[in-house]
Amino acid sequence: MSAGKVILVTGASSGIGAATARLFGAKGYRVVLAARRLDRLQELEQQIKDAGGEALAVATDLNDLDQIQKLVEQTLAAYGQIDILFNNAGFGRTKWLEELDPQKDIELQVQVNLVSVIQMTRAVLPHLLERKSGHIINMASMAGFVATPTYSVYAATKHGVRGFSTALRREVGVYGIHVSAIYPGGVKTEFGSHTEAKRKTGITTPKSLQLSAEDVAGAVWRVSQRPRRTLILPWLLAFGLWFERFFPGLNDWLIERTFTIPERDL
Repeated sequence: MSAGKVILVTGASSGIGAATARLFGAKGYRVVLAARRLDRLQELEQQIKDAGGEALAVATDLNDLDQIQKLVEQTLAAYGQIDILFNNAGFGRTKWLEELDPQKDIELQVQVNLVSVIQMTRAVLPHLLERKSGHIINMASMAGFVATPTYSVYAATKHGVRGFSTALRREVGVYGIHVSAIYPGGVKTEFGSHTEAKRKTGITTPKSLQLSAEDVAGAVWRVSQRPRRTLILPWLLAFGLWFERFFPGLNDWLIERTFTIPERDL
């Protein structure tokens, strides 16, 4: 039964976060919406309420430890519990490493995509440990398994999320707390408009493999109902992971010749 349960969603102002919030609200969850853009959060909060759900918008900068702590405190003050933490906030800059700005492209990307996931989880964890239940769902990426050119920092953060999720699961599973990581491929959201990618080759995720935010939200729901360690979306991308694992040298060669050499005009 989901009635009365609480999910805290970071990065809830758009894309996967917003779609997930709407879905869980429709399923009877009380939804806490966290992001920096309060106007968008309030609009989403009203949409969920108009649909008969319950939601709370809390403007939060996940780079600020005090704001993270206040988010947890406000959630517990309003609803008394947290059943699911969905660490969804993140962004990517897909350019050659030497072209990335040291602060806004490298440090901030690591901070938002990885450090804030760790800090957000740490803030919620004492409550989950006390209750001996709960579920932490981390939004990773196929870049956490297969790292490609121009995704160097983004891939580093998602590899970090994968390692963090694995270690955390082994720390807290004995308390009845589930930890899951979701690894989607290309998703049609605002993410693409922020990458600043410029592709000479025009290479992108085939349309047949592209996901919508609602597709991923549905996967989050399924994982919440039947917890699992890892979910790759769509499932066909598991073949790419298999190829990377067993033929890394051949994969290097293929990527260099189909992408790196033509993109760098070598």
